[in-house]
Amino acid sequence: MIAIGLMIEGQFKLTWERWRRILDVAENAGFQCVFRSDHYSESQPPDHESLETWVSLTYAATYTQRIEFGTLVCPTTFRHPALTARMGAQVDDLSGGRLTLGLGTGWNEREHKQFGIPFYDFSTRFEMLEDALEVTTRLFDSDTPVSYTGKHYTLDGAILLPRPARRTPILIGGNGMNKTLPLVARFADEWNGVYISPADYKGRIDRLNELLDAAGRARTAVKRSLMTRLIYSDDANVVTAKLGKGSADMVIAGSAAQVVDRIGAYAEAGVERFMLQWLDVDDIDPLERFAREVLPQVK
Repeated sequence: MIAIGLMIEGQFKLTWERWRRILDVAENAGFQCVFRSDHYSESQPPDHESLETWVSLTYAATYTQRIEFGTLVCPTTFRHPALTARMGAQVDDLSGGRLTLGLGTGWNEREHKQFGIPFYDFSTRFEMLEDALEVTTRLFDSDTPVSYTGKHYTLDGAILLPRPARRTPILIGGNGMNKTLPLVARFADEWNGVYISPADYKGRIDRLNELLDAAGRARTAVKRSLMTRLIYSDDANVVTAKLGKGSADMVIAGSAAQVVDRIGAYAEAGVERFMLQWLDVDDIDPLERFAREVLPQVK
């Protein structure tokens, strides 16, 4: 079964009223999940309303009853990974086991500077992510205190108490063949490709399968998902205007028939779950039409 969900940019005009409406639409219209970014601001001005990620997800855990939700993704530069792991496990418990914890390096230099958060070079941030994944998996997996000494983060007899009701799934996003996918094969329960064509997605799946085989993990151990933009309209001029200079080969855009075909092409490439990025959080009617017109055809 193909899972279809939404992805919201939490730094782009997200208020409590808009967040509630997005959650209502997802819960009531039949979407499988809602994921949101973890950002303070845009990479370029102007700045917009935003909701702090973990406050909004705690709200989602009690406001909704059915949908899954999570982060796409938490930069390890923002918080010590032990704090993120604690919050993730506890919000997962609060929701009855509906959270997926997405982790990443972080990339938006502007928001780091604005809020006084050090922004290191990519090599350092990648080391921090590796450490964070070690810290997170050890805390999730161990019923006894664990210690770990990494390059950037350490644990000394740490344990999550109360023990989580389940092991919260970890998601790693990104298209990198040489760095991202090896991390996925080691640590992740879900891989999320980002703005990538069906053909290129299939190439990443083949590479991931090779890495999972080498690591001794079952290929089915890692769910395969995609985050890409949704533009839903019967008017080709509207689609073209919203697409701008972007590549139509890397998004899902058009009428119901066109969107169903695109989803089918991605599913054939190996996508099991879609997080469809919806940028205009005040324009909800197309999402409701999408749910009526497309979801019954692809489920």
